[in-house]
Amino acid sequence: MLAIDPLLEGGLLWTPILLVLFKVVIVFVIGLIGTMFMVWYERKVVSGMQNRVGPNKAGPFGLLQTLADGMKLIFKEDLLPARADRIVFRIAPFLAFVPAFLVWSVIPLGGDFSDGKDGSVEWFGHVTLVQLADPPMGILVVLALSSIAVYGIMLAGWSSGSKYPLLGSVRASAQMISYEAALGLSVAAVLLTSGTLSTSGIVRAQNDLQDWNVVLTGIVPFVIFVIAATAELNRPPFDLVEAEQELVGGFNTEYSAFSFALFFLAEFMNVITMSLVIVTLFLGGPQPVEIGDINLLGFLGPLSGTAWLVLKLFAFLYMYVWFRATLPRLRYDQLMDFGWKVLIPISLGWFLLLAALREFSPDGDWQDSLRVVLISFLVAVICVGLFAAALRVSRANRDAAHRAGAAN
Repeated sequence: MLAIDPLLEGGLLWTPILLVLFKVVIVFVIGLIGTMFMVWYERKVVSGMQNRVGPNKAGPFGLLQTLADGMKLIFKEDLLPARADRIVFRIAPFLAFVPAFLVWSVIPLGGDFSDGKDGSVEWFGHVTLVQLADPPMGILVVLALSSIAVYGIMLAGWSSGSKYPLLGSVRASAQMISYEAALGLSVAAVLLTSGTLSTSGIVRAQNDLQDWNVVLTGIVPFVIFVIAATAELNRPPFDLVEAEQELVGGFNTEYSAFSFALFFLAEFMNVITMSLVIVTLFLGGPQPVEIGDINLLGFLGPLSGTAWLVLKLFAFLYMYVWFRATLPRLRYDQLMDFGWKVLIPISLGWFLLLAALREFSPDGDWQDSLRVVLISFLVAVICVGLFAAALRVSRANRDAAHRAGAAN
């Protein structure tokens, strides 16, 4: 297990240990600063879209507004509802906040991946990766932590002793189950093309633009992953967990002060974290965009990988803010139907298509590929027809039962 970082392969010496501690501090600091920036960035972008000013008082361009809000929440009184479960109520915010931080530990934040290199760099005479750890099952760590985060929301609503937070937490668990399957199948498509569970290995496999997984998997898993990730993050238009028109404030209604701040930070940190995961899985992570053999940011030297990662990250941060500013919230039945009846069948069918192409057309011959696609299309048409017929029968049976009950 110690070999998850090349620094530790030669034994536990003082310099490698100090470098690992340095990387821990860097990841922690970047995570906090990135979250503060994301709060300011979302306010500024939304205000621009809605022809408003946004934060502009605390610090230049309002950059310190998030810090001011955080200090205010720290010094406010932390209330505890009379009917709350004391222990669970206090622990729940940390269960939502900590997993978002831990995902950063397995994401490659830079390094030299150009020309088939493994992303390793040399710091103070030691070879290391620009990530805290690179376990051989890194992507499974990401999926596990993203699933754990919902426990914080669920337990927060349950432990509050109030009906509206409880409804929000029940929605959170149902929403996570509904979209986790589609998200997992999209990741499975990436693993099928990359052939590894390591996050740095997935980045290394995307050496050129044509090798990016968004291209190799045929775009569909990428689109499904973005939609499912948006639902997992409880971001608009899937933010029914905290639908203020129905549930006051949702699962965090009874929270105040620092406990509320942890939920607030977790929400915005998860946006950055999931955007990093999307970039790592589908867009090459720190892999450079090259024209010919020229790295457009090559003048930055060893920092070019991190610069590319940040540029790709900003595209998705802007996308999520754009979603919040423009898309109306779905009804809950629409959210469930879309997850179970649309995303899961499409993601499963596309994964089976990729597996069939890999098995029956391993060398990419166009005739074999065309044959596989035509057969898959025929099977898909039959499956969609059977599924639609089953839905019609189910709807007819429900209507008949309703009419019989009304007659009685």
